[in-house]
Amino acid sequence: MEREYAGGETTIFTMSNIAYSSPANNLSGYFLEMHLAGDMEFEQIFVTAPAPLNQGLGPVYNNSSCIKCHPSDGRGKFPQNINSFSSLLFRVSISGVDAHNGPLTVPGYGTQIQNHAVVGFVPEADYQVIWTELTETLSDGTIVNLRKPLYSLNNLYQEIPSDIMLSPRIAPPVFGLGLLEFIPETDLLLMADEFDHNGDGISGKANYVWNPITQRVELGRFGWKANVSTIELQVASAYHEDMGITNPIFSHDFPADGWTDDPEISDLILNQVVIYCQTLAVPAARKVDNPDVNNGYKLFQQMNCSNCHIPKQKTGYSPIPALSNQVFYPFTDLLLHDMGEGLADNRPDYLATGREWKTRPLWGIGLQIIVNGHTEYLHDGRARNLTEAILWHGGEAENSKNAFKNLPTKDREDLLLFLNSL
Repeated sequence: MEREYAGGETTIFTMSNIAYSSPANNLSGYFLEMHLAGDMEFEQIFVTAPAPLNQGLGPVYNNSSCIKCHPSDGRGKFPQNINSFSSLLFRVSISGVDAHNGPLTVPGYGTQIQNHAVVGFVPEADYQVIWTELTETLSDGTIVNLRKPLYSLNNLYQEIPSDIMLSPRIAPPVFGLGLLEFIPETDLLLMADEFDHNGDGISGKANYVWNPITQRVELGRFGWKANVSTIELQVASAYHEDMGITNPIFSHDFPADGWTDDPEISDLILNQVVIYCQTLAVPAARKVDNPDVNNGYKLFQQMNCSNCHIPKQKTGYSPIPALSNQVFYPFTDLLLHDMGEGLADNRPDYLATGREWKTRPLWGIGLQIIVNGHTEYLHDGRARNLTEAILWHGGEAENSKNAFKNLPTKDREDLLLFLNSL
């Protein structure tokens, strides 16, 4: 069955803990060499200067390596200690927009809070969370407990404005990104229906964002709000914002660290990591001939889940031959959707409102327990399993959520079985 090949010819057939961490199955030559070199760089741990290797961490930062935020190239978990080294960070901004219609930086903080610092500097702030419990009751009487977070900052290094907007983000998986990058823009726009002309209650829209590399406004594809247009920009930003590592695109520390070693990684290293993220294999879908799984897939479509989590996509031309003209099954439209007040972060990001999020790909989701050892989902990891994740859906997905709640027990189990087969 075609959808078994979730990544097209890049698909890898494994159910082990390396399911997210292998090179694309059709990769060879120069791009395989670059991928393997990028794999090593992705795992490098940075340290404070001066040092013989990997110096430049900080002076303020969130973590010390790519792999620590994206363990085994997968999804991070909400930390037990919210200020430990983890996959969690906070985006911030204040009311208004910048010159390119993007989030307006917080004076002294930028657009991200760094909660760690090297010796001689202080972290910008500590994170804080308070959880409250909510309950949902399903039609068969099953009671599901949801945890709702309330976030704040304390131990601030300087005062913050009263209108600061705070948005938590957990690091998502990084496999299959190159396939998503090379879906033709025209194809993505054909899926958009911002003003719901077809009357189905679903109105996906594209985000358009500023790319400082190309100096152009481009279609957003990456990040929780489709607020980044390319993997190159995503990688360069992560080095700079998450680790304080200057690079050819973001070449200055803030605050200045007093060293003259900028940029702290080269063009070559940056390019290796970009290609690595573009060319990670996608794990195959499983149990595609199982009748219960296929009943779950049918329900997924009947409940209109597939109107946002669109199963099938195709790449156009890519400078990486392995990614060109691939038919694949990510279960996403890469568009923004209003997900309701329950999931709202109330922080706009370019064209994304405070209630809108990009449709997350579902491919590989059933292997997360094997690869990452947990089943937490959503932008801040609040959902502890797929049932909780579905029950947090609102806004455009409210009807689909209610359909899920009203499913007979066997059908609900089949739907979850289908999701775990991806």
